[in-house]
Amino acid sequence: MRRVLGAPPSRETEFTDFVEAASARLLRAAVVLLDTREEAEDALQLALLRTYRRWDRARQAPEAYSRTVLVNVCRERWRYRARHPEVKGVTTDASPQSVVLSFTEAVDRRHVLVRVLRRLPAVQREVLVFRYMLDASVADTAAALDIAEGTVKSAASRGLDQLRILLSAEYEDKKVRRVHPR
Repeated sequence: MRRVLGAPPSRETEFTDFVEAASARLLRAAVVLLDTREEAEDALQLALLRTYRRWDRARQAPEAYSRTVLVNVCRERWRYRARHPEVKGVTTDASPQSVVLSFTEAVDRRHVLVRVLRRLPAVQREVLVFRYMLDASVADTAAALDIAEGTVKSAASRGLDQLRILLSAEYEDKKVRRVHPR
């Protein structure tokens, strides 16, 4: 977009700049909260659309606002899945056989982490994503998730403890069953 020198940025320009700066972080969070990248991309698009519609309010803290909207969109999708379990092509449990083996150890670790995160209770998963993937403060996380700061701290602590247990079990299990593609 072209901007006239000295003129204040337009609503569209401000929003475009925000999307370019924040969409990668928001997409990473959505991928962890939802089952597939495609579903995460859809949720992010809907969250950004809702943020744009309320841009006059959101422009004071656009990333915090859009994180809150994104979590709400993810929650809507979880509730829909809970009410409509017969939907084809959507799975909630990734079996070890369904995980695509990657060629690099980093990608493999990411898949394991995402799968294990999905096994955590929703509040713990949301808190861990906000605190450690989006690098949000306790106060920002509490505000975005509409929970008390003490709940953020306890959910983060319990979530990290559970994550350690699940990851150590996952890697112990993988040592025995791991098959490399040829």
